[in-house]
Amino acid sequence: MGGVFAVIGTPAVAPKSRGKSPGWTPGKKRHRKNRYPIVKKTVTPPPKEPSIAV
Repeated sequence: MGGVFAVIGTPAVAPKSRGKSPGWTPGKKRHRKNRYPIVKKTVTPPPKEPSIAV
């Protein structure tokens, strides 16, 4: 029966390799991340109190 399975093959996908990742491809230029200006929230002034006429 093993010979039949060897001839037919398997429907399963071949296993993926494991271990250390390949990393950067040779010759590829590396760039620094783009820096954007910091956006700060503006300080809102406290609400004005209603004036009481005496």
